[in-house]
Amino acid sequence: MQFRRLPPFGGDPRAVAEILNNVLDGKTNNTGTITLATGNATSTTLYDERISVDTKIVLIPFSNAAEDDSSPYGQFSDNTDQAATTIGVENILGLNTTDLSNNVYLSNGDRINFRNAGKYAIQFSIQVVNSTNDAQSIDIWFKKNGNNIAASNSKFGIKPRKSSGADSQLIAATMVFFDLAANDYIQLAWRPTDIDVSFEHFAAVSASAGVTPAIPETPTCFVTVQYIAQYAYSNIYVSSQSNGQATISHFSNDTANKTYAYILIG
Repeated sequence: MQFRRLPPFGGDPRAVAEILNNVLDGKTNNTGTITLATGNATSTTLYDERISVDTKIVLIPFSNAAEDDSSPYGQFSDNTDQAATTIGVENILGLNTTDLSNNVYLSNGDRINFRNAGKYAIQFSIQVVNSTNDAQSIDIWFKKNGNNIAASNSKFGIKPRKSSGADSQLIAATMVFFDLAANDYIQLAWRPTDIDVSFEHFAAVSASAGVTPAIPETPTCFVTVQYIAQYAYSNIYVSSQSNGQATISHFSNDTANKTYAYILIG
């Protein structure tokens, strides 16, 4: 919205007072809005004749879609039993459910894909069972773009089963930070010391079955992803500008109505 401007040689006291009061009320001519381009665009051009090469441009989320895009994240899980068929070979953790997702997504049944470069915290929690009579161990490590990530393995020891009807159980969990490029993907690989060490899910148990309270389903695993950023608005910034326009760089966007308000200073 454009407010009244004074002519080059000034105005009458009424006009001056109106404009001054508008300024005191925060109604100035140096604001506007911009909606980000879609189609996985990573930049949007802002056209405004008031922009110069020295103008400072402040961007503020101005829609629910923009506020929700403060940072990439994801939570993925699986509800199927997973077992190794051969000792001494690599197995890849399967993931079949997207619980939460924003610019991080699943593909190929086991790949966690990242649309945007950045530093990410990735954490897993896996339900491990041992149905052997001996103590066993399992190695779980990270792969990036199909290759092992150095120093990313965790080794978990699991006790022998208690009896023929009671397998030993363990929650294998850890969190690691990674510096990833746009379009990288992460997988979790694992190798047990015995094929009877596996990942297992447990169905929900209702109270009507004689259990109090009712118990929800136990997924085989959770994998969570969180983008590490000091400020939410650091994910969108002015990368270049000239008289009358500026390039706004941002995360890869395929969401409509992602609108930001802007303030021009100088």
